Amino acid sequence: MDIRDVTPDDLDDVLDLRRRSFGPSPEADKERWRQAVLPVLGEGRYIGVFDGSRLAGAARLRGFTQWWHGRPQPMAGIAGVTVGPEDRGRGVGTRLMRAVIRRGVALGDAVSALYPATTPIYRSVGYEHAGAQHVVTLPAEALRAIRPATEVKVRRMGPADAAEVVSLLHRVHGAARASGPASWDVDTWRLWLGNPDDFLYLTEDGYVIYRWPGADIEVDSLVAGSEETLRTLWSLVGSGSSVAKQVLASVAPDDPMLWLLREWTRVEVRQVRWMFRVLDVATAVERRGYPEHVSCDAVVSVADAVRGGGTWRLEISGGSGAVTPVTSPDGVQLSVNGLSALYAGIPSATLRLSGLMSGDDRYDEALDSAFAAKPYMLEHW
Repeated sequence: MDIRDVTPDDLDDVLDLRRRSFGPSPEADKERWRQAVLPVLGEGRYIGVFDGSRLAGAARLRGFTQWWHGRPQPMAGIAGVTVGPEDRGRGVGTRLMRAVIRRGVALGDAVSALYPATTPIYRSVGYEHAGAQHVVTLPAEALRAIRPATEVKVRRMGPADAAEVVSLLHRVHGAARASGPASWDVDTWRLWLGNPDDFLYLTEDGYVIYRWPGADIEVDSLVAGSEETLRTLWSLVGSGSSVAKQVLASVAPDDPMLWLLREWTRVEVRQVRWMFRVLDVATAVERRGYPEHVSCDAVVSVADAVRGGGTWRLEISGGSGAVTPVTSPDGVQLSVNGLSALYAGIPSATLRLSGLMSGDDRYDEALDSAFAAKPYMLEHW
């Protein structure tokens, strides 16, 4: 079997694989997928495994920006991982994901994330559970009590606002020191902001995207940089409560909207887990943000069957990290799965008890403080 880039001539075969892996999809969704994929095929962001001329598996590396403690960095968002039913169990998926990891590094991404349909294959190549998309379900009438104290200018949003949305996300996620949220590039935002079934509204420091597919309102994402904008946008969603019974909303785990509700006991939360992988240790640590007051000087050894691993000294202070290769045998021992989980804020005690971390424990408290995070995402891709 050979690995090569997917070309426009392969797209019908990719769609057939997607149908056999995920089931049929509406024609409108297929066309939207083609519009998103065609412009980036020349960038090396779609990889296929071929048995002769037959496509056996494929995966896409979507170009995202992801924030870690408020600092943005490029991230390879893995999507559309498909293997034909007749090729499953032949190692196609593992071979494909190893190629994806190497391609992500070649494209300049130091970190990667994905939403798994199944966990074992991704764990076997170094991805680990890190965060979740938190979807709350609450009575629509609960939002009626949220009212702004002052008027905030709101206007309808569309494809022409894509660049403004990206700029807004950089400001808001940076100020909030957020960890985990991801943003598409401007071209992709322009495509998604043209969905005729969505309701889109924009303010100076926030936006909301929601839809009404049936009796319930679904809030795809709501981002706000101030209390008044937060109140205004949730009040706008709540204005449909005379008809809608429930609101399903993708929110942060400690989203301030929850503290604006008069009644919180009836809120249900569903988690959609995502996995994360460090592709390049030194670059990932240096690109990440950290708490300003935290200092950490630790020796960390990482075992990585795909990328090779190594031993590094991590020096973190003043909100930034520096990495130096060392040969010292002493220090923390981590699989790349363990390092990826640590990077995402999973505590060292959890990692040690789950077998993802071992060795010298004198750095544990400092590492926990440096990498502390509650990672989440608003979008599912």
